[in-house]
Amino acid sequence: MKVIKNYLYNAGYQILYMLAPLITVPYISRNLGAHASGINSYTNAWVTFFYLMGQMGVALYGNREIAYHRDDIDARSRTFWSIELLQILTVSSSLVVYLVAVIFFSTTFQKYFLLQSLWIIAAGVDISWYFMGLEDFKKTVVRNTIVKLISIAAIFIFVRRPSDLWKYILLLGVAQLGGSLTLWPYLRGSIHKVKLRDLHPLKHFYPAFLLFIPTITTQVYVVVNRLMLGRMSTQAATGQFDYGDKIVKLVLAIVTATGTVMLPHVANKFAKGDVNGVRKSLYNSFDFVTALAVPMMFGLMSISLKFAPWFLGNEYIPTGKLMFIESPIVLFIAWSNVTGTQYLMPVNRVKEYTLSVTSGAVSNIIFNFILIKEYGANGAALATVLSEFFVIAVQLFFVKNTISRRRLFKDTWKYLISGFFMFIIVFRFNEIMHMSIINLAVQVVIGAFVYFVGLIILKAPILQQARKIFSK
Repeated sequence: MKVIKNYLYNAGYQILYMLAPLITVPYISRNLGAHASGINSYTNAWVTFFYLMGQMGVALYGNREIAYHRDDIDARSRTFWSIELLQILTVSSSLVVYLVAVIFFSTTFQKYFLLQSLWIIAAGVDISWYFMGLEDFKKTVVRNTIVKLISIAAIFIFVRRPSDLWKYILLLGVAQLGGSLTLWPYLRGSIHKVKLRDLHPLKHFYPAFLLFIPTITTQVYVVVNRLMLGRMSTQAATGQFDYGDKIVKLVLAIVTATGTVMLPHVANKFAKGDVNGVRKSLYNSFDFVTALAVPMMFGLMSISLKFAPWFLGNEYIPTGKLMFIESPIVLFIAWSNVTGTQYLMPVNRVKEYTLSVTSGAVSNIIFNFILIKEYGANGAALATVLSEFFVIAVQLFFVKNTISRRRLFKDTWKYLISGFFMFIIVFRFNEIMHMSIINLAVQVVIGAFVYFVGLIILKAPILQQARKIFSK
């Protein structure tokens, strides 16, 4: 039940995190204007690079290590202070390099670059990974939600014209830093002081760095699609692809929220030597994300062609087809989230996880070269699908000796058949109904009903999981 609550907390925040730009972007784009918005995007892109370099792989690594030592307060305290000291050292180094670069090599947007540095400082004092390792998601999610809502409100109050760009950057930076600092009071009673000689931050550097590689690799090939599309096709196609990709990722966030929740849960079982418990959690989680991802994939495909121009405007008619093509990644990433984030990573098979993500990045570049030239943005969307399929294929190969792949996919056909029938019916309704909020809601309800009836008829195992949860 605790895992379900953590999932609901995290999924709820992921939805808010993805929806927030949909609320603020139209306002910001009109009030700041294209030039000021461009300055923010440019300076934030650079600070993001230094932010990731400074944080390294501490967020994932710290989450896992705290889960390993959750039941031993002495070991947990030493682990926390050692990793946090490492985080402060790496972030401080990154901040120094960033400030030197800004002061000596940037004159045009120096003021904005300096304001953006608050993001790097916030990374140094962010200890949300500690509470995630304890599976205490309520504190981090409630904190993040409050900070996000306050920052949205402040943007509408204080940002009114292009000259308010510095206020906008400052608000976002202060919100990030303030949010990180608010978690520190909760450490009282959870850990105790540790003598400096008992801290060994550098021993955590290499394993944290190993987790940094897949993190930065994932970021790279998220950007590569847009860079290659921009060079090999038109800027309009790049924009259409970008918005389609963002909408698909919004749906995906609800599914992948399980990864953040399950990582410390599985890691703790692994640390205790509960191999059977690890496998059981994996099988249950795989079934859960499949049951969730299949209707989201088919649902997105069924409404995409009309939804894109209705939501984004008539310039984005091609985005509907892009969303249709890219929708299968909802299922592929859901699966790789289980085998990778929820299994390979918590059981310390990081090299295999890194290799799978790297192979996805390399295949993405290759597929882009082949497909974009011929099919433009549609080719980029197809390349994304193929590369994500490649990632899950590699991970399934790595787990073949420890996890039963037959058991993983035993009931997948039940979800696919139910989802396919849902797709046919909703797609037909979408064709004959004009797009509006009410009609969209009607189509969602119809789709959910058809899918649920299909699960009942085929006796899908997710129903048994649901009964167990609600009977407790």
